[in-house]
Amino acid sequence: MSTFEDHRSLLTGVAYRILGSVADAEDVVQEAWLRWSNVDETTVDDPKAYLIRVTSRLAIDRLRWAKSRREAYVGPWLPEPISTEPDVAEHAELADSVELALLVVLETLSPLERAVFVLREAFDLPYAEIAEIIGRTEPATRQLARRAREHVQEKRPRFDVDKGERRRMTERFINASANGDLDELIELLSGEVTMVADGGGKARAALRVVTGADHVGRYLQSINTPESIARFLASIGMAETLGVSVGMGEVNNGPAIVISADGKVITVISLMVADGKIDTVYLVANPEKIAHLRPATGPAS
Repeated sequence: MSTFEDHRSLLTGVAYRILGSVADAEDVVQEAWLRWSNVDETTVDDPKAYLIRVTSRLAIDRLRWAKSRREAYVGPWLPEPISTEPDVAEHAELADSVELALLVVLETLSPLERAVFVLREAFDLPYAEIAEIIGRTEPATRQLARRAREHVQEKRPRFDVDKGERRRMTERFINASANGDLDELIELLSGEVTMVADGGGKARAALRVVTGADHVGRYLQSINTPESIARFLASIGMAETLGVSVGMGEVNNGPAIVISADGKVITVISLMVADGKIDTVYLVANPEKIAHLRPATGPAS
């Protein structure tokens, strides 16, 4: 295996955390490979540090461009879900620190703040090394890190981190939805629950954040009917598709509902739990963001 391939998964982890986009991360890593292919390896003392530096700089530049593009995005923008199933070897470096709720908060940081936060908190790089990557002095880099850390601590929701509890709540949610039991579904939701749906203008999804247990419950129940599924499939060019399935998958280091049709993932729903209730629902239906995912192999209940 080449030097670059030895570090590819690590570089993908760096780029994905900075960008929140699988496609953009893969593009950045490919560009890093092109640059590495033109380098005389014998002149590089520390290939790993060199590749992280190149990848991080490319990711920061890509994020600056992406932020302006996202201003014209249709509806709410969510990070691309990524599989963290144990058998997805190419994403081994993404097994930790890629929780969807954290990535959503990181979207509110500036590109430099986000890069510094990721490199320090997720990869524990020395401040001197991060300073060299971003082209700032070490004191300025420490200040960026402190500001980013305080912002994340302030904005990051206090969700339960117990995956077993999240899995149990997700199973109850699936059962309530499948049975059409609106009362049971609403009972699982906190009174102040919010739902963020990302269709990107390419699939049917709420264009604004939905709040309140009754509103969120009714919306989620409405998208689970045969008629609504048929309309959704038509919106993404799969009008004649049969064989819709619902399963449990491991997405962004947590249980998620993965809805598929004819072997293609059409919706991913992640539930965030706080104080025994579902507090936030993240729903991603933009086909460009979930095309890389595989249908769930786990049972829906």
